[in-house]
Amino acid sequence: MRFGEYGGRYAPEILIAPLQELAESYASFREDSGAQSELETLLTSYAGRETPLYRCRNLGRETGVRICLKREDLLHGGAHKINNTLGQALLAKRSGKVRLIAETGAGQHGVATAMAGAVLGLSVEVFMGAVDIGRQALNVARMELLGATVTPVSSGSATLSDAVDCALRNWAATAENSHYLIGSCVGPDPFPGLVRDFQSVIGRELYHQSLALEGRLPDAVVACVGGGSNAIGTFVPLLDTPVRLIGAEAGGRGLSPGDHGASLSCGTPGVLHGAFTQVLQDAEGMISPTHSISAGLDYPGVGPEHANLRDIGRAEYVCVSDAEAVSAFRLLSKKEGIIPALESAHAVAAALRLAEDMDRGSMIVVTLSGRGDKDLGTILGGGA
Repeated sequence: MRFGEYGGRYAPEILIAPLQELAESYASFREDSGAQSELETLLTSYAGRETPLYRCRNLGRETGVRICLKREDLLHGGAHKINNTLGQALLAKRSGKVRLIAETGAGQHGVATAMAGAVLGLSVEVFMGAVDIGRQALNVARMELLGATVTPVSSGSATLSDAVDCALRNWAATAENSHYLIGSCVGPDPFPGLVRDFQSVIGRELYHQSLALEGRLPDAVVACVGGGSNAIGTFVPLLDTPVRLIGAEAGGRGLSPGDHGASLSCGTPGVLHGAFTQVLQDAEGMISPTHSISAGLDYPGVGPEHANLRDIGRAEYVCVSDAEAVSAFRLLSKKEGIIPALESAHAVAAALRLAEDMDRGSMIVVTLSGRGDKDLGTILGGGA
């Protein structure tokens, strides 16, 4: 699948057959009414969908703008990740696989994969950068409690990008009985489209809930973007509407190389983890180091569909610094009693910035992709 010039299947020969098998299995899965019914039941009775759309009373009074949250943080596991992991795990089981491989940065995807593996009876191995293991100890403990094996990755920057590399190598060696359950809308075809489809439940619900709650669609929706799965799941069902679509990237400490994770704002076209997309790289094409206070946004690339949406002008992407994200984290906690994930706090910060330039009574919806329990150590330790 291509998204404009982006996407494709740039993979070693050993992975071409597993990728083609996955594409064919997913095509059948989409048309299988029994599979779709089972997934719907899991999403409803196990994951806790649908998630509410909540209007922030206090932030609204302060800004003069209706700021609403799509509460993915209320899902089982505390993040949107369960939408995708249940879908892929069920696909894997129906395809005869017995083992799930995953990568994780913030740990939320690893936890969600462990949950999906447990409920569907599949073994799970999660690759996680050693740096991320250090800053996400709570999620590591959760994964292990849920029965998953967490394998540290110390190569490179020892963060999410390196974990993806190791997970892909493991899949190449074990594809006969394993499924690589990728956590975002990145990677070689069919992963970007497959993950987008499983996460699009966010935008579909948001569309109908906005009409029911407010009698209208929002003027803008905002979501954080690392790889970009919660954002693409929010955006795609709204593409044919006049709603502004805004992605918040990791501005980190600033926009000098190595200080951020803003691949759409500062990257150039290149291949990363099997797809042609916007990548943070140097003049020789070597992947640049990245930084974000948020482990889930600490990634040098982005989903290829986001790159295309930027190029055609359908979505806008802005940078949010570490300091802005921490400020939004604290503000939402204090004003609304909702502790967001640091990833989600980037989207909250972008929405607050946007509200300053909008007319009173305008409406913004923020996809609150996860809760912030996992980030309290970073915040209390003086992060940013």
